[in-house]
Amino acid sequence: MYSVGDKEVPFIKAFADKKGYNIKMVDQPLNDDTVDLANGYDGISIQQTSSLGSEKVYEKLANFGIKQISVRMVGVDMINLDAAKANNLKITNVPVYSPRAIAEMGVAHAMYLLRRIGIFKQRMLEDHDFAWSKDMISNEIYNLTVGIVGLGNIGGATAQIYKALGAKVIAYDPSYNVEYEPFVEYTDFDTVIKNADILSLHTPLLPSTENMIAAPQFKEMKDTAYLINMARGKLVNTADLIAALKNHQIAGAGLDTLADETTYFSKKVSAEDVPEDFKELVHMPNVVITPHTAFLTKTSVRNMVEISLNDAVKIINGGYSKNEIRL
Repeated sequence: MYSVGDKEVPFIKAFADKKGYNIKMVDQPLNDDTVDLANGYDGISIQQTSSLGSEKVYEKLANFGIKQISVRMVGVDMINLDAAKANNLKITNVPVYSPRAIAEMGVAHAMYLLRRIGIFKQRMLEDHDFAWSKDMISNEIYNLTVGIVGLGNIGGATAQIYKALGAKVIAYDPSYNVEYEPFVEYTDFDTVIKNADILSLHTPLLPSTENMIAAPQFKEMKDTAYLINMARGKLVNTADLIAALKNHQIAGAGLDTLADETTYFSKKVSAEDVPEDFKELVHMPNVVITPHTAFLTKTSVRNMVEISLNDAVKIINGGYSKNEIRL
């Protein structure tokens, strides 16, 4: 198991003890430098947003007799799927581990921004200003329209929470799911962009979705609207986001992911390794950033570990997993 964090270790040990498996845990990601650690094992499990490296990684895994790569998360954009297919490697992910965890983090970001908490904090700390002022009046969630882009498991869970709080929820998704009819009003992408007071992104990163929120969309959004991104950083053009915030085209942003996050999120780095766009965003009082930790609950970690390992075992033993990615 690659990229194992301390949070996962108790659940991995419990799984290994229960099943009687030998599981080697390493804290490095899988790449050209670490692929040889898999030699002698029957399968592998990864959790990383960085690329697996060159095609030689996939060739080596196949030569080691490994049949699969089990990803302990939803996204598989770090994998070269063509190289995996060429080397007969099956890929599985964990599409549902706790949609509620990520949905709750998105709502927490939105509430933080909506109630101006970052702005209050800055005024109190920097200006010793504890006054109540007209510009600090916020709105209550039941008066607002929440727009969701991507109505899968996480988007659906998000819609249910906002609906329970009394908000009007509109959504765009290329697929129509009748399950979410009680919680959302389906509409088109442009209508969601123009009408949302809170715009929440829950779509995968694909060539068609990269930079789906950029300067044209910011111009269409309400200047009182908040952008929430709990999905993938490259869904949003970061330079355009910074410009929109500076030009007051939108009111703020809640971000659990950024386009360049793989160089510093999930690790401790030196000050010079922190990108300038992060430094600029994190100092804005109307922006809240978390380092891709929306998933980080006990329930999620346990489910990701167990589902991933169960899928690996199924494929190692010649079986099939419902979580296989079509190659």
